Amino acid sequence: MRDLSRRGLMVAGAGLTLAAPRLVRAQGAQQLAIATGTTGGVYYPLGGGLANMLSRQIPGMSATVEVTGGSVANLQLLGANRVGLIFTQVDAAVDAVRGNDRFRGRPVPVRAIAVIYTNRMQAVTVASTGVHSIPEMRGKRVSTGAPGSATEVMALRLIEAAGLDPQRDFRARERLSPAESTNAIKDGKLDAYFFVSGIPTSAITDLGATPGVQIVMIDHDTYTPRIVEKYGPVYFNEVIPAGTYPGQRTDNKQMSVANILAVREDMPAEMVTRLLRVTWDGREDLARTHSEARNFTLEGQKTAAAGVPWHPAAEAFWAAAGARLA
Repeated sequence: MRDLSRRGLMVAGAGLTLAAPRLVRAQGAQQLAIATGTTGGVYYPLGGGLANMLSRQIPGMSATVEVTGGSVANLQLLGANRVGLIFTQVDAAVDAVRGNDRFRGRPVPVRAIAVIYTNRMQAVTVASTGVHSIPEMRGKRVSTGAPGSATEVMALRLIEAAGLDPQRDFRARERLSPAESTNAIKDGKLDAYFFVSGIPTSAITDLGATPGVQIVMIDHDTYTPRIVEKYGPVYFNEVIPAGTYPGQRTDNKQMSVANILAVREDMPAEMVTRLLRVTWDGREDLARTHSEARNFTLEGQKTAAAGVPWHPAAEAFWAAAGARLA
């Protein structure tokens, strides 16, 4: 698990006896590890805000944040019982619960507790590369996302739908985080990259604000039906409005997927209810951490959007709150 932060490795290797699900009780305290993503995305700041709220408002709880490659790594950590709460994209969670793709032979007992916001596929380049479409990436140096990320899963599906082979058709295929990708484009070592996240995200904002750089967000919505036909109805088209990023001159027509907060199926019902109560009541505070938290709504709590089964306590929580889950 090289994608774990140094802090996360210290927690995981501290010699503690872990009780399922990754909720460690020691001297009257509870330690909850929250798996997020790379520091250049949205999961990480939202996870930090959530950890602070949980630590303040649940007596005896100490919640910590893990920096990871993203959804796939988070689900693998959850399956190994090394974290208790994760951020994940729905497509990766569906693969995990079914034991497909990266989880073949190792299904994860993942259960949704909340649908939080939409993740946008962002195919990013700059005007100097001459790239304005996915097929025009042929022969270019492209990053498909960090190892262990749902970005990589979604990017490879999009590349396939556009008729490219990531192993043969790129001059080089890198597996970089969004921050690393932005720096590589600035240094002339990369032509384009994919990143799936909420908007705006700091790494792409950084690229757009770089002097002398004209950012280009590549449209790819036309490939969504082909991807849905093969992988199921977890993807849908949205638009990133012009001006979301510095120098973004036009709307970006792109493919999206929902994000969920998830736990193992064996997390105690009382703990799930506590986690949700603090998270839901603190959504305005989370929105001050990142604007995507404004999209955490009662109307968004749909069984179809969650993709994987609800934890029973979460289903009861949302039903009592007035959500129309069906």
